[in-house]
Amino acid sequence: MDRSTVVSRISNLVTNDPAVGTGLLGIIEDAAVVIQGDRIVWVGPRSAAPDADSSFDAGGRAVLPGWVDSHSHLVFAGDRSAEFSARMAGEPYEAGGIITTVAATREASNAELSGLLARRVAEMVAGGTTCIETKTGYGLTTVDEVRSAVVAAAGGVDAVTFLGAHVNAPEFASDPDAYLDLVCGPMLEAIAPQVQFIDVFCEKGAFDEARSRRVLAAGIRKGLGLKVHGNQLGEGSGVRMAVDCGAVSVDHCTYLSSRDIDLLAGSSTVATLLPVCDLSTRQPPAPGRKLADAGATVAIASNCNPGSCYTPSMALAVALAVLQCGLTADEAVAAATLGGARALARNDVGVIAPGMRADLHVLDAPSHHYLAYRPGLPMTHAVWRAGLRSA
Repeated sequence: MDRSTVVSRISNLVTNDPAVGTGLLGIIEDAAVVIQGDRIVWVGPRSAAPDADSSFDAGGRAVLPGWVDSHSHLVFAGDRSAEFSARMAGEPYEAGGIITTVAATREASNAELSGLLARRVAEMVAGGTTCIETKTGYGLTTVDEVRSAVVAAAGGVDAVTFLGAHVNAPEFASDPDAYLDLVCGPMLEAIAPQVQFIDVFCEKGAFDEARSRRVLAAGIRKGLGLKVHGNQLGEGSGVRMAVDCGAVSVDHCTYLSSRDIDLLAGSSTVATLLPVCDLSTRQPPAPGRKLADAGATVAIASNCNPGSCYTPSMALAVALAVLQCGLTADEAVAAATLGGARALARNDVGVIAPGMRADLHVLDAPSHHYLAYRPGLPMTHAVWRAGLRSA
């Protein structure tokens, strides 16, 4: 039998289950959690906690489900800090900068990519992220996209997304339809066994609606879940297409019309907000308040990537969702945990309840409100990921 551990003296336990606690987050005060192996086996008031083989004293700190980061780009090489500085000096963000990372990633060995990925995953877990999605998209050849997926799957991430349709590959600059033939044909055929989702960057400078729909249709034929990069740089067809095709999420959602918001509210497609990316590209905050008021399912993710958002900090994303996007602290925490789980079509993470994966994030604060109340401070005291304590 796996050894059990009781985590006790929890000031506020965020369960994300309103049936067992108060409010949207199902908070239990003066709580305890028992984990055994990689699962949670008991949740409730500390006074009723069963015996366990070992104990951890939370010391009056809050405990949340581990962050579920449903949108990141971690498999890459190279450096784009000069591009960032130029953008801060006034140059606009454009999707074409991705090609710089493509060149560096193609030149890197598998060992180099694996080492870089391991450091980035370690940074994420150290900040309380316990369920991680990442994408390909910096190879743009069949060989490089497949090896990116293999590196990701072997590197400790929980879900891998095929993003061959990130931008047009440089070799196909004069024939984008030929590149799309490759993405939807041989490249997809080779990479499909290594991934769970397919994604497309439906945006000016990347892929228009017709080409994006072709990518999603190819993914459907291979049995992959659908994701869309949409409405990042302006209003467009991304949200409408994502809802129409039954995508599990549409990510960015920076520029939304009232019609886009209504479509998301009336569908199962998750609106994933990437507030740190909006900050670092000097875009306006995404309309989180309007989405929440309309009843849309909202997720928050880091969008950690080398060009537009090189940070894995979900705590910063949550703080910005409150301070700039208009969500309450409760809504932001729910979006960064349960919302992320829904954006990955998972039902084993994002909630602290018996039978769920033992992903716990102990904040160095008495409540989750401190994430936005004291932004920029390290807030992680301890982390369990699938039952293993990593911090």
